[in-house]
Amino acid sequence: MATNDIPPDELAGTEQPFVQHLVELRDRLVKAFIAIAVATVALAIYPGPGELYDILAAPLVAHLPKGATLIATSVISPFLVPLKIMLMAAFLLALPVVLYQLWAFVAPGLYMHEKKLVLPLVISSTILFFIGVAFCYFFVFGQVFKFIQSFAPKSITAAPDIEAYLGFVLSMFLAFGMAFEVPIVVIVLARMGVVSIEKLKAFRSYFIVLAFVIAAVVTPPDVVSQLALAIPMCILYELGIWAAQIFIKHTQAPAEEEVAPR
Repeated sequence: MATNDIPPDELAGTEQPFVQHLVELRDRLVKAFIAIAVATVALAIYPGPGELYDILAAPLVAHLPKGATLIATSVISPFLVPLKIMLMAAFLLALPVVLYQLWAFVAPGLYMHEKKLVLPLVISSTILFFIGVAFCYFFVFGQVFKFIQSFAPKSITAAPDIEAYLGFVLSMFLAFGMAFEVPIVVIVLARMGVVSIEKLKAFRSYFIVLAFVIAAVVTPPDVVSQLALAIPMCILYELGIWAAQIFIKHTQAPAEEEVAPR
């Protein structure tokens, strides 16, 4: 290729001093914290920490024996647990702003084809995480608690501790949120050239076994939650293979496009 045919560097002239980068990073972090603080104040006003915990506990309370409630075994738990939930909800509510500040900080240092690669992944991974959490709350919890209560002896009155329930909920939210990131992992591995699409297809049967093993480890020892995690992972793996082929085609660097087979 002749020297005159070399495309100009998109980032030429955009370099900034290191101190200026630190100042911009500080400003972005401050804006992210302000967004979280505003979300926290809004949730504290409405619906309030106590009501947020009631919403979170609703799937369990709906399947407890009549008259049974959750209990607090620690004196300070009725104050700390709703506060933790409010902060967690505020962070999730402000997450789009936090991710935008992160994107705004790194975007000037990326080439156009890299922006095409990173931005869709950031947006889609966030959406998939929220879908995983929503799927866990609206579907999985109800089925799991119903299944567990159906096995409880009549002589036992269930009265779960609020801190234990919070820990269970957070672990389940994290498990399903991360599990729904399977397509993103597949796309990144394929786009970086770590594995080819053909190898991903050949690994399909092994992934099904792996999905059920992961589900057995990270979920409670009941069939309902394990199936509810493993089956979506298998479906999302297939979706990831399909999306990877499209993603690779539309995010190639100029140099890659020149050497790509026609």
